[in-house]
Amino acid sequence: MANSSVPGYRLGDPALPKSPLSRDDLAELKATLLFGDADVDALRRAHDVVQDQIEAILDVWYGFVGSTPHLLAYFGDATTGQPIATYLAAVRRRFGQWILDTCRADYDAAWLDWQDEIGRRHHRIGKNRADGVSAAPHIALRHLLALVLPISATMKPFLAKKGHGAAEVEAMHAAWTKAVLLQAILWSRPYVHDGDF
Repeated sequence: MANSSVPGYRLGDPALPKSPLSRDDLAELKATLLFGDADVDALRRAHDVVQDQIEAILDVWYGFVGSTPHLLAYFGDATTGQPIATYLAAVRRRFGQWILDTCRADYDAAWLDWQDEIGRRHHRIGKNRADGVSAAPHIALRHLLALVLPISATMKPFLAKKGHGAAEVEAMHAAWTKAVLLQAILWSRPYVHDGDF
């Protein structure tokens, strides 16, 4: 569960709005992604591998975002364009928790509700509200979906750092990639017209 000191809703918060998607919708999506029990097991093994590497992983991801002007702009003040340090720090804490939540692979109703909230936080209907900042008001869907690749590809070296064999690293990495894509798809729901998701 996310750290309760992080502003805004958190995974498992009873005040979190309910996702309009059902557990059956989620099961269909997982089946389409070829995401099964073996992937859940691999993610949970990955948890033990990455739990003490979170800051190093975030350094890589933040280095990428920080060196990519069109991505860094999403963390910039809407008036000046300058990055908002407190916002970057708050998102970093949540991002670290997201890595652990992803590896826990607990796909219950609370998790599904949380994915819908994350989607709203990227979309103009909810961007900036959790942190009370005046940053860019919306993250383009194309960038949200495109980030699946760097967030997936850059994880593999971290999964390989604890001496697991190549096949085990591949299994954990494949499961991670499917889980990230699953979440990005769920986060896209607020971006589409009712009935189109």
